Amino acid sequence: MTELLYKQLSYQIQGAAFKVYGTLGCAFKESIYHNAYSDELKSTGLFIENEKRINIYYNNKKVGTYVPDVIAEEKIIIELKSKPFIVKSDQEQFWNYLKSSKYKIGYLINFGKPGGVEIIRRIYDTARVR
Repeated sequence: MTELLYKQLSYQIQGAAFKVYGTLGCAFKESIYHNAYSDELKSTGLFIENEKRINIYYNNKKVGTYVPDVIAEEKIIIELKSKPFIVKSDQEQFWNYLKSSKYKIGYLINFGKPGGVEIIRRIYDTARVR
């Protein structure tokens, strides 16, 4: 069995999400969760960047910019949502963002789901051709 990529960092990211959800529940706008989640990640000593601009290229030409909610330790992209449920288009958009970046792992975290925080972890590493 292979070792989990960025194991400790992944636990911190997920643990912070559980803590924020445990305190706030599922009744707030995404911006509230973003602020609380960023504060929680920082309190664990992680270096995070909020809304860092990432260039997207097509045929070696810049065609746009992607702005993820959070980047942790310059290793993991984190997208936050506050919706009753994640739909297929949310997951597809997130996957495309991850593929178009240099990052190997991404988290799609939904704080708006009643009954518990929804965490989707995606890896895009060995399939990347760059």
